[in-house]
Amino acid sequence: MAELGAHLTAPSAGDDRPSIFEAVAQDSLMAAVKPALQHLVKVLVESNPGRYGFLWHWFDEIYVLLDLLLQQHYLTRCSASFSENFYTLKRIPTGDHRQQPLATAGLPKRQHWKSLLLLVLVPYLKGKLEKLVSSLREEDEYSIHPPSSSWKRFYRAFLAAYPFVNMTWEGWFLIQQLCYILGKAQHHSPMLRLAGVRLVRLTAEDMQALEKKLAGATASQTHSIKTQVQSAVRKALAGIAFSLSTGLSISVFFLQFLDWWYSSENQETIKSLTALPTPPPPMHLDHGAGSALLPKLKTMCPLCRKIRVNATALSTSGFVFCYRCVYNYVKTHQRCPITGYATELQHLVKLYSPES
Repeated sequence: MAELGAHLTAPSAGDDRPSIFEAVAQDSLMAAVKPALQHLVKVLVESNPGRYGFLWHWFDEIYVLLDLLLQQHYLTRCSASFSENFYTLKRIPTGDHRQQPLATAGLPKRQHWKSLLLLVLVPYLKGKLEKLVSSLREEDEYSIHPPSSSWKRFYRAFLAAYPFVNMTWEGWFLIQQLCYILGKAQHHSPMLRLAGVRLVRLTAEDMQALEKKLAGATASQTHSIKTQVQSAVRKALAGIAFSLSTGLSISVFFLQFLDWWYSSENQETIKSLTALPTPPPPMHLDHGAGSALLPKLKTMCPLCRKIRVNATALSTSGFVFCYRCVYNYVKTHQRCPITGYATELQHLVKLYSPES
């Protein structure tokens, strides 16, 4: 079976198209860089919120600016994005070209600016949209009363339609990849098609031209102030790009170690060894048929028996529920569902996670 399907992913002899594995891998590389940097910023902010808090607040804008500089540098120098160049690929204009242009020649201006906008702007807007949907969903779940204004009705309709829009977006990419595997399309991603380019492998001539260009740039000497400033900027960008590409594996290992160190399981182990003993849970005053039982899963609400939404604690007992569940229960019974302690609505405490 493997031999029969090998032709779908392996390139044929003389074919300059990258395999689907190479194409998807370079997409995954850039998709993994942002969460890794975000985790690093999160660790810095937790260590010193006063000094590094602005990095977390403006992380998306700072990242998109750095991404813009990085992609502009690689598109100008190598006719490829950072991740595409990492996998020895380049972009060429779509069409029938008997002789491919060298990577050092750069893309035509139209394809260059389209590629830059689609590489940087589309992921930024998509991330902002996902954050907006998440905040609207939390606000909708936290709200008790039904919507009365036209704006609330509008964003509820937007929340209902977003999963279908997102499914259509992801399905578009999946269909394009299937067509690429079957040889029916020149692009594995709709973004490449919109930019009017396609991916090909770097040739030996491209490698030699890139080496000559780098050697010529370092050997050239000039006394022009403007040229010196431009050269300094190029060297700075090249240094950033070189640091990112060569230190990628070490950074991933370091960030995985930080992820393990700051994980909830590891923190619980450290606290169990260093912290004071945990106080006992409150006494149960009510064991009648109407009292709720604690679920085995810690993230489950004792009232609705589902994963908690908008976790809310009772200050009288310390147990955590869904906001809507505990609000309706306390409003009706004026007591804690678990312990039976006398409780009022003012004892509800909304719990916030670091991400929110």
